[in-house]
Amino acid sequence: MNIPAELKYTKDHEWVSVDGDVATVGITDFAQGELGDIVYVEVETLDETLDIEAVFGTVEAVKTVSDLFLPVSGEIIEFNEALEGEPELVNSDPYGAGWMIKVKMSDSSQLDGLLSAEDYAALIGG
Repeated sequence: MNIPAELKYTKDHEWVSVDGDVATVGITDFAQGELGDIVYVEVETLDETLDIEAVFGTVEAVKTVSDLFLPVSGEIIEFNEALEGEPELVNSDPYGAGWMIKVKMSDSSQLDGLLSAEDYAALIGG
């Protein structure tokens, strides 16, 4: 199970990487493994400002559709357009090429409420 130490995590299995006031968000290796083969990622919230834990999109696998929850409040400034043609990048490289959105954070103190890699590993029984 891959849980990079430098990232922050949510109880809903999203990961967050921070660069200044921009957070990159995707789903964890554990989440993509549980979902199975991902066939579609839908994000219709580009350029919208959403509150923490709001649904920013969905990820569709062969057997299920799952909501994606925003780990920090802010404006969604970018969607990983590579996922439109290759949603399986979320399976093959969840922490790299399979990232989903970038968010301009409105309150970076919310990062303090996210899980560390160790806390996330404990949550999923790792």
